[in-house]
Amino acid sequence: MFDVSFLLKTFLLLWKAVPTTLLITAVSLVIGSVLGFLIALARIHKVKVLSQICAAYVSIIRGTPVVLQILVIYSLVPSALNAFFKSTGSSFDVFSLNPIIYAFFVFSFSMAAILSEVFRSALLTINRGQLEAGYTCGLTYAQTFRRIIIPQAIVAALPNLCNATVGLIKNTSLAFMMTVKDITAVAKIEASYGYNYLESYLDIFVIYIIICSVVQQLFKLWEKRASAFKTGSNGKSSGKSSGGFSKNSPGSFPGRVRKLFALRQVINGGENA
Repeated sequence: MFDVSFLLKTFLLLWKAVPTTLLITAVSLVIGSVLGFLIALARIHKVKVLSQICAAYVSIIRGTPVVLQILVIYSLVPSALNAFFKSTGSSFDVFSLNPIIYAFFVFSFSMAAILSEVFRSALLTINRGQLEAGYTCGLTYAQTFRRIIIPQAIVAALPNLCNATVGLIKNTSLAFMMTVKDITAVAKIEASYGYNYLESYLDIFVIYIIICSVVQQLFKLWEKRASAFKTGSNGKSSGKSSGGFSKNSPGSFPGRVRKLFALRQVINGGENA
């Protein structure tokens, strides 16, 4: 029989497990973003050997279910580490590690593959002439990327980044398979006492909808704030795609590049005077 009191009690109880889910999401997103960006750069610049390795890695991770990655890694990594420490004579107990560490490992490397494609597609929408304009203004490669390329690429990447983040949040519901006490794990434990699985699953359903809806709204706000970096006037792109880094015409530069170029001319004019 459907137990409404259990439904409400468990719903409130599951919120205590939300920080664990958000922690896994945040750590995996940060690590995955760094690794994904490096992978994207390696593939864009076609670094010998490394780009092929990265392409194979992305293909393997994107082509296998997350649940399979969890089963393989959670079975393989602890055993491999245990064998390694034993061979070195160490008494370190691998199996005493907090299982959330394995969750960080699995979801971070999974997100790295997903976000590498998000960042790669976003970077390829920016006109390469803007990189050359940065050099003309006296900026280094790193400064040009940080001040000109990345702000515009983020705007292009935000929709896909939002989808990837929401997908990650939903995938963390599988962390219970690594004995992590996340939302799903706590719900299943509570349901096991009286076999109230339907009520627990409904609680999980509602909580994930709330979390994912909030995240989507935050990304919408971020997209509005980041629209200042869109090319063209009033945050709208001008011209058709020229196949470089953005939807600008080859001779069109965003406001940030024009300002930097004008500043460079003023500095040069002052020096010449």
